[in-house]
Amino acid sequence: MLIRHIEKFLRETDMPATKFGRLATHDPRFVLDLRNGRTPRSATEERVEHFMNRYRENRRED
Repeated sequence: MLIRHIEKFLRETDMPATKFGRLATHDPRFVLDLRNGRTPRSATEERVEHFMNRYRENRRED
């Protein structure tokens, strides 16, 4: 489930939910909406997963 992956990512990176939403989807309320039951489109899910993977890779390189 996407929200579980996001919550884990937020804990790992210590990133605020609003910042994550802005960076991943250009929507600062994205995570809050997911927490309240929003169901994203599959293309949005893919974009968010891609963002998290790319962010993790960039952190490893630093």
